[in-house]
Amino acid sequence: MLDPSSAVSHRFSLDPDQIAVRDMARAFAGEVFAPNALAWDETKHFPVAEMRRAAGLGMGGVYIAEDVGGSGLSRLDAALIFEALATGCPTVAAYMSIHNMAAWMIDTYGSQQQRRTWLPKLCTMELLASYCLTEPGAGSDAAALATRAERDGDHYVLNGQKQFISGAGAGDLYVVMARTGGAGPSGISTFVVPGDTPGISLGANERKMGWNAQPTRAVMFETVRVPAGNRLGEEGIGFKIAMAGLDGGRLNIAACSLGGAQTALDKTLAYMKERRAFGKRLDEFQALQFRLADMATGLEAARAFLWRAAAALDRDDANATALCAMAKRFVTDTCFDVANQALQLHGGYGYLSEYGIEKIVRDLRVHQILEGTNEIMRLIVARSLVGR
Repeated sequence: MLDPSSAVSHRFSLDPDQIAVRDMARAFAGEVFAPNALAWDETKHFPVAEMRRAAGLGMGGVYIAEDVGGSGLSRLDAALIFEALATGCPTVAAYMSIHNMAAWMIDTYGSQQQRRTWLPKLCTMELLASYCLTEPGAGSDAAALATRAERDGDHYVLNGQKQFISGAGAGDLYVVMARTGGAGPSGISTFVVPGDTPGISLGANERKMGWNAQPTRAVMFETVRVPAGNRLGEEGIGFKIAMAGLDGGRLNIAACSLGGAQTALDKTLAYMKERRAFGKRLDEFQALQFRLADMATGLEAARAFLWRAAAALDRDDANATALCAMAKRFVTDTCFDVANQALQLHGGYGYLSEYGIEKIVRDLRVHQILEGTNEIMRLIVARSLVGR
C-alpha cells in the first residue's frame, strides 16, 4: 500500500541547500557568462578567468572531496549547477563539466599523494584538465584505442594520438587512457600527463559548428615519458575508470543541454509576447501555445529523468549506468528539439546571431554525439535489458 504521509513528499522537491546552490550558479551565469557568450563564440575566446571565478564559488570541483578543496556535493547537485551555468553559455558550462569529470577520476582512483598533488589546483581551476579517450580510429569503439604506454623502468613511454580533446592546448593536465597490455578493455590503463611534458604536440584548433568558446584539438604523444607514479590505479583498469567517469559526464552534459534549452524557451516566450502577426501577439495563437506547452513539458520530463539518474548514481544503484545512458540520450535529444523549435518560432530572427538562439542550437547539437553517441546510449540500455 502506498504511504500517503508527508514524509515522502520531499523526494520530488529540492531541499533549501540545493535551491540555494542552483540559484547561486544561475545568478553567476546570468551576470558573467550570458552577457559575453555571443562574443566568446564569435572570437573563439576560452574564458579561463571567468571559469576561475566560478571555481572560487566551488564549481571547479563540485563532487570532489572536501579534504582536497572540493565542494563534496552530490551528482544531483552537480546536475543543478551545470544546468544553471549552461543557461548563460552551454559551451563554457560543458567544458567545466569535463574538467570536473577528469578531476573526479583522480579523486576516486588516485592515491593520496596524487590527490594532494593535483586536486587542490584543479578545484580552483588554476590547473585545467582534459579527458583523453577518443582517437582518430577509436570513437564509439573506445576499447579499440591504439595509444600505447610501454613500461621503461620507473616511467612509461606514451606514443599515439587523441582526437577531439576539449581544452587541449589550454589544458595543464591530460587524463589519458593508453594501452599497457593486450587487445580489449583489460589492456588499458589511465595516466595523468602534465601538458608541458616533452613530446606532446597539438593539432590545430578545430573549426566547429558550435562549442567555439572552448578549444578542441588533437593531442599527439611522441615518446612522452610519464612517471609510473602518474598512473591511476593498477594496470588494466583504465577502461573501467574511463567508463565510470563517463557515467557522471553523461549526466553533466545532459544538464548542460537542459540549461541551453531552457534559455531558448525563455527567449522564445519573451519574443512571442512582443512579436505581432495578423493583428495578434504570437503567444495568442492557440497552435503556437500548444507548441510552447509541448516544449515546456519536454523540458520538465527531461529534468525529472536527469534527477532520477543522478540520484541513482549517487546511491551507486546496480542500474545506474543504464539510467545515465537513458537520461543522456533522452535529455540531449529532447533539448536539441526544443532549441530547434525555439529557433523556428523566432522565424528569420532566430537565424540571426544577435538573438542568441542559433548559437544554442549549434552548441547543443554536439551533445548528442560526445560522451558516447546517442546510438551507443541505446546500445548500453539494450544490453542492460537483453544482455550481450
